[in-house]
Amino acid sequence: MNDDDALNPHHSPSPDATNAKTLPALLNPSINITPVKDDRPPTITSCLIPPYPSYSILTATSLSTCHPRKLLPSSHHLPSISLLGYLAPTLHLGIPKQSWPRVLCYLTPSLRPGALHQQLSVRVGVPLDGDRTIFPSLSPTHLLLGPLPLHPSCKPTDSSSLFANTQDARAMADYKLKSVSSLSLKPGDKQEVEVEGIEGAKVLLLNAGGSIQAVGPKCTHFGAPLVKGVLTTSGRLTCPWHGACFNAKTGDVEDAPALDALPVFKVTERDGAVYISGEEAAIKGGRRKPNFKCNAAGGADQEKVVIVGGGSGALGAVEGLRNGGYDGPLTIISSEGYFPIDRTKLSKALLTDVNALQWRDEAWYKSGSVDWVADEVTDVDFSDRKVTTKKGDSVPYTKLILATGGTPRNLPLQGFKVLGNIFTLRTAHDTQKIVKAIGDKGKKIVIVGSSFIGMEVANATAKENTVTVIGMETVPLERVLGEKIGAGIQKSLEKNGVKFHMNAGVDKAEPSATDAANVGAVYLKDGTKLEADLVILGVGVAPATEFLRENKVIRLEDDGSIKTNENFEIVGLKDVYAIGDIATYPYHGPGGDGRYTRIEHWNVAQNAGRSVANNIINSAVKTPHFIPVFWSALGSQLRYCGNTVGGWDDVVIQGNVEESAFAAYYTNGETVVAMASMGKDPAMVQSAELMSLGKMPSKSELAKGLDITTIGIQLTRGVCDISTAKMDAVPANEGHSGPSAVFVPEMTGVGRWLRFRPRQDQRSRASAELANHRRRRRHNGAGLKCQMYKDLIMHLVHKFGWTVEPHYAFHPILP
Repeated sequence: MNDDDALNPHHSPSPDATNAKTLPALLNPSINITPVKDDRPPTITSCLIPPYPSYSILTATSLSTCHPRKLLPSSHHLPSISLLGYLAPTLHLGIPKQSWPRVLCYLTPSLRPGALHQQLSVRVGVPLDGDRTIFPSLSPTHLLLGPLPLHPSCKPTDSSSLFANTQDARAMADYKLKSVSSLSLKPGDKQEVEVEGIEGAKVLLLNAGGSIQAVGPKCTHFGAPLVKGVLTTSGRLTCPWHGACFNAKTGDVEDAPALDALPVFKVTERDGAVYISGEEAAIKGGRRKPNFKCNAAGGADQEKVVIVGGGSGALGAVEGLRNGGYDGPLTIISSEGYFPIDRTKLSKALLTDVNALQWRDEAWYKSGSVDWVADEVTDVDFSDRKVTTKKGDSVPYTKLILATGGTPRNLPLQGFKVLGNIFTLRTAHDTQKIVKAIGDKGKKIVIVGSSFIGMEVANATAKENTVTVIGMETVPLERVLGEKIGAGIQKSLEKNGVKFHMNAGVDKAEPSATDAANVGAVYLKDGTKLEADLVILGVGVAPATEFLRENKVIRLEDDGSIKTNENFEIVGLKDVYAIGDIATYPYHGPGGDGRYTRIEHWNVAQNAGRSVANNIINSAVKTPHFIPVFWSALGSQLRYCGNTVGGWDDVVIQGNVEESAFAAYYTNGETVVAMASMGKDPAMVQSAELMSLGKMPSKSELAKGLDITTIGIQLTRGVCDISTAKMDAVPANEGHSGPSAVFVPEMTGVGRWLRFRPRQDQRSRASAELANHRRRRRHNGAGLKCQMYKDLIMHLVHKFGWTVEPHYAFHPILP
């Protein structure tokens, strides 16, 4: 028996013609479904889910989620949903509806490691005639619906016949790939290739965990070429620029800042050529909009999620909720006056067009039944579960997400609060005012603060203006990047005309001699006078929690932030979350050790929003920890990952700082806790992946010149961390013919297992070690319970270089 044989379901004969005639009119009665070998069948979009041969059809309305009294509407589209159902061999269909057995199913909206998984309770069959099912004589042992990677599956022999009289059948065609004659990519390899027959079209051909397919070639965030990114052998594809991450097998977004998924195309090899199957528009477009449409009718007993704030965190939460299947009422209350924008472009490029900055337009939110309220929250009643707005409205909630962001700090010094043309920068309205004040260029601009905001604005305005930066550090960004990197960035900006006054303190601002209402000069504490037509402050951000200062239920930290647990749920409050700039949460990245920190990064806020969405939909499933990532436009693009909440005592620099081509590794002892780079893509995203897996090289290894981009990434990020996974029982086939693969369940009854593969040259040694371990356990009367395998598996992973990958097995389980 081989691995695949051990996992194959038992297929029964196809439904007979009599049964086929009883199917609802939406499904073509002439459909012919045959089992085939296919790692990823075509995506199905319908209110009916086509099953394996002979298995009962389930309508979407027959799926009752784990949320009480909540149903998936029959019009709910399921573009990338798989269901795994488990039926014991003794169960029979054709019994009265009241006695239908209930079985465990698993809903995976994105089919990615670390994806949201939602447990469902499903009644078997569809009552079309009284209390009988449509297949009264069948006794299936398994039920499998929808696309399922890494396993043989079924598809219609003619996909165009799947739907009758609907527009869900799409025109699929085969397109030849240029200069590719065979599918010879190794796991983790990728290649950008042109598509014949479609002008200018390209796809990224890749091997994700042994499955070769094609995806869109560019990151959907900012168009970075994904061929230059990082692909793990398990199929996690990361953008080389800003850290956006996709599941290469499904195309789904895993990490911010991308919102749209990648299209995925089936790849075949025949007659000495390679072809992809897909629609021309999808191949050209290079992106796939997520499943967002929803008709949230609402009801007295339904969940009601309210999000306070309209920034990156709110955006991640709303996208995660709707994409994850939450179809209840969803309200966003924001005082900014526009939908979520790409705030990073405000300081980096001083963009002012709100329509161009918005990630999604009004029609998008309406399609998802998102109630957008343009107002400001002034109070929260945590006991009665309602928020009060400035206009006097009271909005009830069952789940509350606080994502109010930050408030730019001002200077409590003479002149700064009363004079005009002194600006902070947080919103699009701020940028509009700054650009208007600059006018026809040639202005004298003084920037107070050598933080990232100040440095980015200096870089954006230096070309046609006289720009002076005042900083309290020895060099810009010294606290974050260190003196050597900060000095290099300062020299780079000085070449562009920016002047610096470092180790300087500000004394006051004085009015202009020609206009007493506006600023005319900034004085330093040493008496230096800096003439100014306008002043921009970049002196930090405070958590925007003023509306909670007098609240007797919630406790604010000394800096005004809100303490949360690792799921971003506020400590001491149930069903209330805080994300983004206002959240102080335990950091579990390298050097973090669960220390509490507050991180003001765009990606962190959006990923936190997605984490909260996952927790709301299914709190039983742990969301993987993410590594903070940010980037900054400082003449050249600076990229950074990790966090130094535990401090850093040294930095290992590879490359040339003055030429803006370096990788800098910030260390605490031998542990690399953060990394910054310029001109060394994809070193930063490679480091972030290794950090998330706990596989980052040591300080000593990097000091000897180890190139981070040469390290292969083999471990996956599963539903739960391997080192802490709660394992149940090992399948009977785990030891046959030596451990060519060992299967360990990640969670009880899920049917999703981790497959551990030793390297070919280490199989005999690994087999002996595993056998000895079993022998010792049996001798001690411990049996074969799988919790004992946790330490052993991790030992084998590290000692013998095993790889870990997700696999879908079929394990009959009754609740």
